[in-house]
Amino acid sequence: MITIDGAAKSGSGTIVRYSVALASLLGREIRIKNIRAGRDKPGLRAQHLKAVQACREMCRGVVDNGSVGAREITYRPGERFEGGEYSWDIGTAGSTTMMAQTLLPLACFAPKPSRFRLEGGLFQDFAPLAYHMKYVLLPLLALMGIRAELDIIRPGYVPAGGGIIEVRVEPVTELRPLQLTGQGRVLGVKGIALSSHLKDKAISRRMAAECRKILGSYGYRAEIEEVEDDSSLQPGAALAIYAGTDRGARIGCDRAGRPGRSSESIGRYVAHNFAEDVRTGAAVDRYIADQLILYGGLADGSTAYSIPRVTDHVETNLWLIEEFLGARTDIRDNLLHIEGIGFR
Repeated sequence: MITIDGAAKSGSGTIVRYSVALASLLGREIRIKNIRAGRDKPGLRAQHLKAVQACREMCRGVVDNGSVGAREITYRPGERFEGGEYSWDIGTAGSTTMMAQTLLPLACFAPKPSRFRLEGGLFQDFAPLAYHMKYVLLPLLALMGIRAELDIIRPGYVPAGGGIIEVRVEPVTELRPLQLTGQGRVLGVKGIALSSHLKDKAISRRMAAECRKILGSYGYRAEIEEVEDDSSLQPGAALAIYAGTDRGARIGCDRAGRPGRSSESIGRYVAHNFAEDVRTGAAVDRYIADQLILYGGLADGSTAYSIPRVTDHVETNLWLIEEFLGARTDIRDNLLHIEGIGFR
């Protein structure tokens, strides 16, 4: 049995999600203790528990002490995940994208295609927005041989949730290592300004206009689509921008709306943070930096990519792939190296 301290490094729910995903891939029993011990609400939240339960269902495994608030669980995968169609409702506005990132590695190595329909939150703080996963993460994973698509069926915001995404994944035999050590020339900035049930306040237009103005001051011209939605369960908003480069790099930034956060402040935040990451010369943004690590550990060969800075989540995910996979990792001058194990 592998024992993982859930309070180590960042102490976040990411430790739970990725530990269960890796245990499912390796067929290893794990015990996770001190789950989110340092957080305001320690233990499993609904979104973490649903990810664990999904892995259990996919691998016909067993979870001991699997309940909201649990600070320690034991997970035993039963069988290899075979692929197929699944649907889960988190039941809250918990992040569907974080859950999708838990399931994606299993689907990559399944013998047949997978399709996941996930209901919960799509746009909130402290989680990848669905647009970022669709337009930044998945194109980068495509460079490693992963064929996955994400469709937004219905937006979902805090606190009602009710958003829906569908993720489709084709199986791979092995992952290619990623080599993105330089940024290259930014080819163009695109984006989406989304608002739901807020057309009378021109939220989408105001977010987009402010973002374009600030990006223009940095020398970037942005094409931002303004989307008015009336299908979500509650009013809400989100802004996301992204750009590719002539060397295959991919950088994005986003922000969700919330009461008291003006449209203009969202536009400024997204533009300034995007430009800040671009100016570091990194090949990926501050959010993608940690999300690629798991795949680098599974890839066959040496992965290397430059990042804007080393975060707690970067350190956490490097530690996890060292613990689980025995992958060798190194960071020098914000250039991240991973020697993958060639998982098949």
